[in-house]
Amino acid sequence: MPDRILGHLKLLDGDFGGFAIDRLQHSLQTATRAHRDGRGENYVVMALLHDIGDTLGSYNHPEIAAAILRPFVSEELHWIADKHGAFQGYYFFHHLGLDREVREGFRGHPHFEACAEFCERYDQAAFDPTYESAPLAFFEPMVRRVFAKPLNSIYARAPEAA
Repeated sequence: MPDRILGHLKLLDGDFGGFAIDRLQHSLQTATRAHRDGRGENYVVMALLHDIGDTLGSYNHPEIAAAILRPFVSEELHWIADKHGAFQGYYFFHHLGLDREVREGFRGHPHFEACAEFCERYDQAAFDPTYESAPLAFFEPMVRRVFAKPLNSIYARAPEAA
């Protein structure tokens, strides 16, 4: 699975989608910023994969990333990946004639602030063509560790009764 994930991330190379940097560099920059900020490995991998679905589902890419991550990360990190599109819209939806406050529909959710922080600190800031990101190879061991064993899966063994 980690090989497929890393391979799919490489497909984002050269796909600019109208931005100053391609989608791979955006993903690397998001993860690098989170790593340099001292975030844990699972958080950094979530940051790396948050837009992995861009080339597969233009209209639901957050759901794709969240589905891939769900068995391997906490409920909070899964929720951030799943909802980041609505929260990221705060920074640009108004330029497209959309409601930039769509994230307000989630206000009150226990992970609202964590998702808002992810978008403000890492996602929306990660379009800088001059930022020096770590290469994908830097994140490969993290991806392998995070995806080594599911935390939440119908296929994972239930803990034995004590």
